[in-house]
Amino acid sequence: MRAAVLQLSAQGMSSTKLYNYIRIASKGGVKVLLLGEYILNPFFKELQNLSAGMIKEHSQHQIKILRELASTYNLTIIAPLVIVKKNKIYKTIAKFAPSSTSYYQQQLLINYPHWNEEKFFANEHKEVQTPLIFKIEGFKFALMSGFELHFDAIFKDLASKNIDCILLPSVSTFDSYERWKALILSRAFTQNCYILRANRIGEYSQDEFTWHFYGDSLLASPNGELLEHLGNKEELMIVDMQHSEVLEARKFWGFKDMIHKRSLSC
Repeated sequence: MRAAVLQLSAQGMSSTKLYNYIRIASKGGVKVLLLGEYILNPFFKELQNLSAGMIKEHSQHQIKILRELASTYNLTIIAPLVIVKKNKIYKTIAKFAPSSTSYYQQQLLINYPHWNEEKFFANEHKEVQTPLIFKIEGFKFALMSGFELHFDAIFKDLASKNIDCILLPSVSTFDSYERWKALILSRAFTQNCYILRANRIGEYSQDEFTWHFYGDSLLASPNGELLEHLGNKEELMIVDMQHSEVLEARKFWGFKDMIHKRSLSC
């Protein structure tokens, strides 16, 4: 399975870079392209100063473009989007396939005093469910937000789904570089699957404080190894993943078999 991460800063209403990079990815045989958070919409802190109408108009523009790109270039685009329904604002991740569009509503949102998405967005509060799962040419993907990777509850049912790769759009900032890398590699190892992470770049300044988005989009192996990663610049990363490597890792480490045996004996 050939996939790609497009590491960008916020693009506003412009689609020129998306067209150019997606054309390159398509020529390279890419089947899935992943974007980071707050690339197609303004950053969360900026959204707080916009009307629901303005946010809706912006998102509808991006949805139209991404549907056209997915269809034209016959690939699946995974793009975090802020959408508006009945004047309520939701944080989602959209899956634009060549002939269909679906949305995953983020279940767990950051809620710290300086960055409270949970309070701002209208996402439903309910028991944690299995993330969005889909297949492309027999390769099975799961889709979740970067923040959700912290929570064991989201992996409760995922372990039985035989996922080949977790797609992880994120918006990591501050001094979290090493912590995020350790978390991603650990989850890839314990789940024995690939994790493809897209993190945005650029800055957002408020008063005298600046959020630095440092990139470091990466691919982790089913053995918890760092296979590929980017720096902090705009870049397209194309990667290859093998279903056979997932099967070999699961067989070698035996984590799933150990749990399966105990469930049969109960």
